[in-house]
Amino acid sequence: MCTLALIGLSVGGALVEGQQSRQMADYQAKAYELQARADAQAAAFEQGQERHKQDLLLSQARAQAGASGVGISGSPTEVLAANARQGQLDIKAIQYGSQLRQNKLTTQAAISRFSGRQAVAASIFRAGGNLVSGLSGIYDPSKAVTFGKSAFPQAPGGGLY
Repeated sequence: MCTLALIGLSVGGALVEGQQSRQMADYQAKAYELQARADAQAAAFEQGQERHKQDLLLSQARAQAGASGVGISGSPTEVLAANARQGQLDIKAIQYGSQLRQNKLTTQAAISRFSGRQAVAASIFRAGGNLVSGLSGIYDPSKAVTFGKSAFPQAPGGGLY
């Protein structure tokens, strides 16, 4: 009976281990997702800061052009437009970098969840293997019970009739 209890513990332990691995993988996946959301918020803030900086630079350039007596047409307008385009490129670069980081974190979360499911499946197989090896270790043919001789004579040659 003690052997059966040990087999039960071995099987149960393998299953619990698989569930714990899955819980850990799910926790890690949630952490990756939170990190991705935090990155999106940080990038949005950084984009806002960049827009504000670009607006200040544009305002300063207009003020300097106006103070110098140069009209806002021709070359000064082209310079302002080029600066605005570069500012938009900078903002898009921030957005693109953030999107790459978010994609990476989302992928890591999916991989973590997958590894958790794999751990559960592996623990089921491990538990089954423990059960089979434990049960096979219980049976000892030399200690098997025999119930006497058969009432029927054995066939000639030792085989079946």
